Amino acid sequence: MKSIGNRLYFNILLLGLIMPNNYITLEQAGGPTLGYSPESGVELIQQDGLFFKDFMHTGELLPYEDWRLTAKERAIDLASRLSIEEIAGLMLYSAHQPIHSPEVTEAQYQFLTRDHVRHILVTQVASPRVAAEWNNHVQALLESLGHGIPANNSSDPRNYTLPDGEYNAGSGGDISHWPREIGLGATFDMDLIRRHGEIASAEYRALGICTALSPQVDIATDPRWRRFYGTFGEDPGLNAAIAEAYCDAFQTTPGSEDGWGIQSVNAMVKHWPGGGSGEGGRDAHFCFGKYAVYPGGAFDQHLRPFTEGAFRLKGKTQCASAVMPYYTISYGMDPSGQNLGNNFSHYIISQLLRNQYGYEGVVCTDWGVTHPNPAVGLHSGKPWGVEEMSEAERHLQALRAGVDQFGGNNAIQPVLEAYQLWVEAEGEASARRRFEASAVRLLVNIFHCGLFENPYVSPDSAEKIVGQPDYMTAGYEAQLKSIVMVKNTGNVLRDHTHEAAQAPKPKIYVPIRHYPASRQFFGGFAQEQWRVPVERELLEQYFDVVDTPEEADMCLCMIHSPEGDFGYSIQDAEQGGNGYIPISLQYEDYTASDSRAVSIAGGDPKEKDVNRSYLGKSTRTYNRDDMVLVQQMHQRMAGKPVICVIETDRPFVLSGIEPYADAILLTFGVTNQAVLDIVSGRREPYALLPFQMPANMLTVEHNQEDVPGDLQCYTDDAGHIYDFAYGLDWQGIIRDERTKRWRR
Repeated sequence: MKSIGNRLYFNILLLGLIMPNNYITLEQAGGPTLGYSPESGVELIQQDGLFFKDFMHTGELLPYEDWRLTAKERAIDLASRLSIEEIAGLMLYSAHQPIHSPEVTEAQYQFLTRDHVRHILVTQVASPRVAAEWNNHVQALLESLGHGIPANNSSDPRNYTLPDGEYNAGSGGDISHWPREIGLGATFDMDLIRRHGEIASAEYRALGICTALSPQVDIATDPRWRRFYGTFGEDPGLNAAIAEAYCDAFQTTPGSEDGWGIQSVNAMVKHWPGGGSGEGGRDAHFCFGKYAVYPGGAFDQHLRPFTEGAFRLKGKTQCASAVMPYYTISYGMDPSGQNLGNNFSHYIISQLLRNQYGYEGVVCTDWGVTHPNPAVGLHSGKPWGVEEMSEAERHLQALRAGVDQFGGNNAIQPVLEAYQLWVEAEGEASARRRFEASAVRLLVNIFHCGLFENPYVSPDSAEKIVGQPDYMTAGYEAQLKSIVMVKNTGNVLRDHTHEAAQAPKPKIYVPIRHYPASRQFFGGFAQEQWRVPVERELLEQYFDVVDTPEEADMCLCMIHSPEGDFGYSIQDAEQGGNGYIPISLQYEDYTASDSRAVSIAGGDPKEKDVNRSYLGKSTRTYNRDDMVLVQQMHQRMAGKPVICVIETDRPFVLSGIEPYADAILLTFGVTNQAVLDIVSGRREPYALLPFQMPANMLTVEHNQEDVPGDLQCYTDDAGHIYDFAYGLDWQGIIRDERTKRWRR
């Protein structure tokens, strides 16, 4: 055995193999490619004709440096060598980090070096090249520190589409553009889901990202839930099938003995045990939405996407490598009678997830659960059920529950304080064992992706891989396949591909849409504006664009599903009420005349009343003008077709729209170009509803928040019922292998 340092570096330099981003790669037969920075001080060890990185500068091959051992064997060895400060740093997961330049910022340098953070959540990136160069700077820095633990960079889903984005066959882009998760669910197409995972994971790795904070497999059983759009719909079976295909595609490196390798991206599946049953449809980002309720006794249905999907992969990786609990308190589910947020619940994490279902991967809290929450209606910390504990005590409670990692925390001090509290209660040996157990799980996921061998990525390759033409084409095809046609009176929309090239284009009128001032999810208001929904230049590629409805052959209204409030009014609370108001899914003003008089759950240290009922209270949607627009166009078109395209975040009541529209398309995050390909008849609708469309708000109020498929569905003027797995193509109601499997 011998250590090889500067001599090898200069030999490689003479061969021209040093990379332009100032890192070295060494390919070897019978072993992985090694990548390291000449500035980090890391040298190589040669043994049995193979090369290994000498992180500890001992000149001897330590078990964790030996890539021939299993990930768990290496993790156990390394965890035993780490200080408590280093383990505490592993337990941290950074707050959101936008990457605007290749350089490590001062704040990032501080939390990487002082707080030992090794898990970074990447948000916006300036470009694929900038992301790759920034990753390499981070990895070179960390390679020079301590035990050389590399950064495990992560991302929320980033392959989203902007309406005015353009797809041109044969051209590339910033990243491949796909519909939102609910749109992927609308395809009911597991091959498409798997292809999405393969492409997105390849782009992630090119950017230096090795963990996906996805998929979100909550079954969205209450249609009012604000995060409905981030799910694959309401059905537990469909969500389980998608979870399996998605996680398998992200995590698998083809040809690898155990499925893991340099193409793998850890899937952090969320949100255990399901967050889609918030009482009244309210969301647990706010304390007014902290309670998930189960009036229908369907708690086990919410587990199925995990236990039958993400935890039961068909590929070699076998199971999603990480899990994120949701903010909610799963009210009344803990047999001990405690009602703690899922991130603090020993029953939810240790007894149910770990013991009953045998989950061995990482458990990472949702973001900000250990931070304080100063006001009921404010978006800030989310320490539900442990509001009156100190921050150190909240960390200790989460650790006792079985958590490994704290989302959104850059600071090491509260974790070290929690460690000391454990020592005081149970002794140093017990505290050390608990911290090492989490360290092993966290390190396994870093070893699985080959980051210790080579954490560097090529900026040139990033530019070629991310958004390459084939990936852009696949994303665009998925957009087309995600658009659901629910109405098509008299085949107003039909196949036009066989028409003569010289046939005159239909005359179309697209009215300007009024965007009202509206409250935003994380605070503040968006300003009122009037906006042209689709560019005239794009429209003219498909239609003869006219300036009035009277001139047009058809009218295209492009609007949004109802956008209302979040279920709580600070003004109502200031005027002596309890603050709770209904969430409306209709365009018309709404009064909750038949809701619960007494809420199932309630209570917060900052509230006087435990009853969160909103019976008799009223609310309105911000975008009521969308309904008015369609009704006005129906009148002005005087019998000529009105086509309605509705960008859809969640199910809603169509009674104010459907009677006035001849055709209706629902979209879930696609380009205007994809919409026009369908409207013009160049492409045929394919998708199915991944949820039920409610007939009215009465059925929404009578809906049991935890039960899938319990709504009275909307029926249109042709007698079509807008139920789960319903959709139209040019021939009528779609009946194919997907509907045989999924239609109820």
